[in-house]
Amino acid sequence: MTSRSELTAEMLFVAMRLLVEADPAEAASGVRYRELHRRLFETNPDLEARWREIAGDSWDDDSYTELQFASIGLVKAGLVCKARRRWFVTGRGRYALDACPDKVSFYAELGRAYRYWEEYRNPLQGAVAMVEALPEGRWASLADVASEANVEETALLGLLLGTRPDGWHRLLSDDGTPPREAHLTEEEREEWLGLLSEDGVLAFDGKADGLRRTPARETVVIPVVVDPAARRAWLVRASNLRGGDLITGLWLPEGVCSLAASRLRDLPSGAPAERVRDAVREDYSGTGAQERERLTGEYHAFLSRMRENDIVVTNEGSAVYLGVITGEPSFAGSVEHRANLQRPVEWRNAEEPLDYDELPADFAALVSNPDADLVELTPLVPELDKLLGEPGPVIDIEVRLPDVTGKLAEELLVKQEWLQECVELLRERPQLIFYGPPGTGKTYLARHLARHLTSGRPENVQLVQFHPAYSYEDFFEGYRPRKGEDGTVSLDLVRGPFRRLVSAALAHPGRPYVLIIDEINRGNLAKIFGELYFLLEYRDQPINLLYAPEDDKGFTLPKNVFIIGTMNTADRSIALVDAAMRRRFWFTELHPDEPPTDGMLAQWLKNEGLPDEPARLLAELNSRIDDRDFRIGPSYLMREGVDDDVMLERIWRTQIIPLLEEHHYGDGTDVKARYGLDALRNRLR
Repeated sequence: MTSRSELTAEMLFVAMRLLVEADPAEAASGVRYRELHRRLFETNPDLEARWREIAGDSWDDDSYTELQFASIGLVKAGLVCKARRRWFVTGRGRYALDACPDKVSFYAELGRAYRYWEEYRNPLQGAVAMVEALPEGRWASLADVASEANVEETALLGLLLGTRPDGWHRLLSDDGTPPREAHLTEEEREEWLGLLSEDGVLAFDGKADGLRRTPARETVVIPVVVDPAARRAWLVRASNLRGGDLITGLWLPEGVCSLAASRLRDLPSGAPAERVRDAVREDYSGTGAQERERLTGEYHAFLSRMRENDIVVTNEGSAVYLGVITGEPSFAGSVEHRANLQRPVEWRNAEEPLDYDELPADFAALVSNPDADLVELTPLVPELDKLLGEPGPVIDIEVRLPDVTGKLAEELLVKQEWLQECVELLRERPQLIFYGPPGTGKTYLARHLARHLTSGRPENVQLVQFHPAYSYEDFFEGYRPRKGEDGTVSLDLVRGPFRRLVSAALAHPGRPYVLIIDEINRGNLAKIFGELYFLLEYRDQPINLLYAPEDDKGFTLPKNVFIIGTMNTADRSIALVDAAMRRRFWFTELHPDEPPTDGMLAQWLKNEGLPDEPARLLAELNSRIDDRDFRIGPSYLMREGVDDDVMLERIWRTQIIPLLEEHHYGDGTDVKARYGLDALRNRLR
């Protein structure tokens, strides 16, 4: 008789051949599992006969899951990708068949890949988590991530190609191209480059922009501590009954799931493992030690570890049913001694069961032991939540803004207490505006503060500048024309800088993200923010976006997004800012006459070992400017060569005097006589 291992090797090899030999149109749209299974045994009837011989009485024409279980290795090796109940053979899968043209060598290579995945499952998942942590608009090196996770590059690449986690396409070769080891078909290459294009990382040469590359060591994955009271998931297997089926005959119509426990005494809900073990030892004394150990684990889990709101999965052949536990366990009247221990379940898809292919890719690996009637599936909870149509758990990770250091304050020439207060304000309300006359270092301070808050990650900071023509579509999202390859023009919804920053913040809830809005008062704020204005005050309350689809559940602003604006009071007085904006932002003044700006130039000159004349000239200049909002900030003079008369005269002539001429336009003031460099020097002598 042929062994199960030999049959599995032949079955997988033939299935792969059938996928490769499918006509191009079918290969592009994917082959349904039912169709693949039919062709497998139709073209190889001897294979079906040998499987029947091995399976014996357990063979069921409607239960065609043997290939499903065996195919987990194809997915982990990246030879097959499953989506939408269909199987897609990858370019890597086609290459593997060419390299291993017989079932023995093919199965041996597949076995090596599967054993590696089993042995290095945790570090591989860590690498996948790093990939998922990459924000939109960034990419990383496959070699770097594999090295950081201490796994083989080819194994990681195969896992990405087979399972397609979020952001899988952002892992590239060092030169910014899809890895050669993927052996992509032309269609796959176009898909890959299309995804990179949507992310906005492709340069003109068709490679990913090197400036958007993120070193693997900076892709930090924040560990989430699993709450022991969090939702779990379970597979509960049912036994067949003579003349009926336990699932369709009892579980679905009665709203329960059950375990056979005809000899088990009535134990209470929450019974400890020791009590369950003692009961099984006595009540099932005639069974072997290994069987008693299995029963103990399953009964204890059913009685004590399963809880209300846990997910239950069961299947009848390829039909998969999902439900949610709604109550405590109980001992019930036996149905042929197979349904004694029961729990109430709300079955969510009793009328429309899922297909086995719709289950998460790791399902087959977790339930590979056919003797177990109860198997924990908790690692699959997020994916099962989606199948149930329920949102995943909201993990509220505290975002901690780092305190400022004395070194940072010294570099910025401000007092540490003042800078720390800015951080405290952002902790309480995450929107802050620096306002004041030109040259007071508003943008400079905003950029350096943002860099400190984000621990120096450039991808966590976005700077935009408002102006009168700036709109909601520029800032958040809007439709843009796109010319197709056939010359037709379509409208695509394109994300703006704020939407991209929010997406990255949602992917990394423990990291601060900072949006800097330069010259915030130059834009039409009502026009630019639109409905987003509401979220600046009520971040956790969802709103409907302007261009959202009809079934959208609303948009919220993450807690880890911080906004720092700058406002030039020479352009528009702060008094003109509407009350709605005042209520949503902190306002911190930077003025030449007030700390921390008043002594900034003198301190900078001292640190540079330069004469203090520029500081004395600036003080005299500002004393002559009556309008407080038009006084000149120190940054105009904080530059190399300011101690040189030629440079100082140039700064005065080309930057300072034009500002004051604009201010005094039409009022008859002799600007040069009042504010000129010679006039000020004469006064200081």
